[in-house]
Amino acid sequence: MCVDGLRVVPTRRHGRERLYVCLPDGANVAWYDREAARVNLLGDDRREEVLRALAPFLTGPVTVGPPPVPTPAELARLALPPDDDLAPNRPGEALLVALEREPGPAHRLRPDPRRRALAAEQATGEALDRLDGAGWHTLHSLPLPGGDRVHHLLIGPGGLFALHVLPARRHRVRVADPLVTLGRGAPLPLLRRVRADADRASYALTAQVRPVLVLVEPARVSLTGPPRSVRVLTDRELPRLARTGGMLKPADVEALHAVARDRATWARL
Repeated sequence: MCVDGLRVVPTRRHGRERLYVCLPDGANVAWYDREAARVNLLGDDRREEVLRALAPFLTGPVTVGPPPVPTPAELARLALPPDDDLAPNRPGEALLVALEREPGPAHRLRPDPRRRALAAEQATGEALDRLDGAGWHTLHSLPLPGGDRVHHLLIGPGGLFALHVLPARRHRVRVADPLVTLGRGAPLPLLRRVRADADRASYALTAQVRPVLVLVEPARVSLTGPPRSVRVLTDRELPRLARTGGMLKPADVEALHAVARDRATWARL
């Protein structure tokens, strides 16, 4: 759509929808952030033309002006070297890399368990990424010294959560703290690791990080009692985490996200 020679181009970045207003040569002159209800002008000389071009897309009162001054957290993020920025990590990043390096034999009698784990982490990551527009940030596959990793770290108004993912498709899961039993398998003290990963994240970020065990597509879940300090959720119950609030202010969320996305934060553990 073109108005006064300006073209409106919709995009989606970091889970947020933006409408960019461009000149015929593709240069941006403004953008509309629907979530913030703000039109950011890169120059005031085309203010009226920009507003006319965006008029069909504006859904209510908006603030119009130059882009806001970056916060200290945003400036720190911009200064982070690309190799040290963990925010671009895909869900299951470590598993993806491992499968690319060692895909395993083409024909197996049983499916590669790494692929089941990857599918579970990807499903969980997609569900968490959908919370981004509600003031939450998710980081995936955060490396810890010793070869361990935090599968997902969720940061938002309700605090910080370290999520450990267990693929449980069509299996019955029994939880008797600290043991977790998957189907007919042997019980494993998985909740100890879930708590330990959250404790390490708390130490790295100097903030409380609460542990969560995510069971992906279980047939049934039975708990002998509430596990100590660990929330046990299925992948369908993940939106419950977004209903918590009152723990962190937006500025605190951004600051913690800036620290958590820095690889050096985790290398110090």
